[in-house]
Amino acid sequence: MTRIRVRANGRLAAALALSTAALTALTACGAAPEESAKTADSAAATSAADFGGLKDLVAAAEKEGELNAIALPPDWANYGEVIKAFEAKYKIKVNSENPDGSSSDEIAAVKSRKGQDRAPDVLDLGIAFARSGAAENLFAPYKVEAWDKIPDAQKEKDGRWFNDYGGYISIGCDASRIKTCPETFADLLKPEYKGKVALNGNPTKSGSAFGGVYAASLANKGSFGDIQPGIDFFGELKKNGNFIPVESTPATVEKGETPISIDWDYLNASYADQFKGKGVDWKVAIPSDGVYAQYYSQAINKDAPHPAAARLWMEFLYSAEGQNLWLKGYARPVLLPAMTTDGTADKSFVAKLPEVEGTPTFPESAELDKANATLAENWDKAVS
Repeated sequence: MTRIRVRANGRLAAALALSTAALTALTACGAAPEESAKTADSAAATSAADFGGLKDLVAAAEKEGELNAIALPPDWANYGEVIKAFEAKYKIKVNSENPDGSSSDEIAAVKSRKGQDRAPDVLDLGIAFARSGAAENLFAPYKVEAWDKIPDAQKEKDGRWFNDYGGYISIGCDASRIKTCPETFADLLKPEYKGKVALNGNPTKSGSAFGGVYAASLANKGSFGDIQPGIDFFGELKKNGNFIPVESTPATVEKGETPISIDWDYLNASYADQFKGKGVDWKVAIPSDGVYAQYYSQAINKDAPHPAAARLWMEFLYSAEGQNLWLKGYARPVLLPAMTTDGTADKSFVAKLPEVEGTPTFPESAELDKANATLAENWDKAVS
């Protein structure tokens, strides 16, 4: 889901120079220089070791007392419980804004609120948006204590983004409203699904919708380097009336407005639990003709108003506790292989994951760039 890189020591030197200027200005105004220096140090920290260790990072984060998050729906991969667990463990309030926002909304907020107290501290992004944000130098380099356990292919080498949790594109279907639920992309073209097929957002803005188009491309003789067949597929779905340009959400699923939703398996699986007993019989199928998996990425705003809390949030997400909370929400944490080996993965949660055959493969950076450009150019023309 062309990079601009600044070496960590260069960023540290720049931050220290800025800190010196700030100290001079604050001292002249009678402010406490000690506090300013600590803030500058937090913003420049590239690991917990830069604070003196995790205990000192916790102290610095709790002194800030707040964390600004954006676009984190509570029913997405168990984010509601993740936020509550973080707040319960630390004396930090999470300000969760615009929970239904997209990855592009997050990037826009970082840019438009630079220097403001209400700017987002942390980002959860589709991989394509994580890469573009890093290329624009929007994110701070940071390596969590579990850094070495994250596969190299799932992180930017300096820590400007690193993958966290993920899953497979799936087809969710309300069996109480649909006589025979589709199980493949080819099935979705059948006339009985007229006015019933939806994506979770616009693929030029939403990572989950982006994944849906990618999977459709693979199902229609496309490839990681060629997403156009997926765009053409949705164009055909729109032409025959099956595809509806309504963003699939828990609300639209419960109301029956989007009885067939192409989305991540962990979201569709959670709907099955969420709406049990509410008249929704939600079934989940991972299409055999378009198997596509992807992780979502975490990143820290380079200009985060709460830099220590942002870094502690990352440490929590990549702890065994945080990773198991993803598992509880049916998502596959990036550290699952390591946790399976060391015995820290919750086996009861692992057993509930939707089954998929084979090992997932992922697009290369250049392929993601090409897919993004193709979508930007052709999506609206295909489905408008």
